[in-house]
Amino acid sequence: MTQAAEALIELFAARGAAAYGGERVSQEAHALQAATLAHSQGAAEALIVASLLHDVGHLIHDRGDDIAERGIDARHEVIGAIRLAKYFGAAVVEPIRLHVAAKRFLCVADCGYYAGLSPGSKRSLALQGGAFDAAEAARFETLPFAQDATRLRRWDDLAKVPGVATRSLGDFRATIERVMTAHPPVG
Repeated sequence: MTQAAEALIELFAARGAAAYGGERVSQEAHALQAATLAHSQGAAEALIVASLLHDVGHLIHDRGDDIAERGIDARHEVIGAIRLAKYFGAAVVEPIRLHVAAKRFLCVADCGYYAGLSPGSKRSLALQGGAFDAAEAARFETLPFAQDATRLRRWDDLAKVPGVATRSLGDFRATIERVMTAHPPVG
């Protein structure tokens, strides 16, 4: 477990300083803000780790930091979920896989949600298929981990503030290791 946790932390060391999709924070700062918000709101450890790692797909795709500006959806949620399924079970992987769908859902479920999105998030939403229609939203609500994905999404949206004090990556290492043990990969 220690090597796997170290590999995830090293990924942030290697690529985390990259800009976060047109926002005013780095990938690492965004991840740490999301995880710190989850921790401060008493989320389960698996959801805290999911919040920390929800955008790992941005760190591992090789299409450049400006992919959304070029009109391409990197499908980072899928890329990240596939990679993280090597280390974690569904309690971590599924909220990550569903966090883009949660954004599309919230555009329908919360009438003020879209207006509060950052310009970068609005741009990526368009690339990701836009707001769900009523039938898609109803289907999303029935999915296992939809509620966790929606909570993660809300922290994701708030985690874009320059200079916010957060816990460090090292502070999350023991949590990552505990979650790897408690929620191992399936199969």
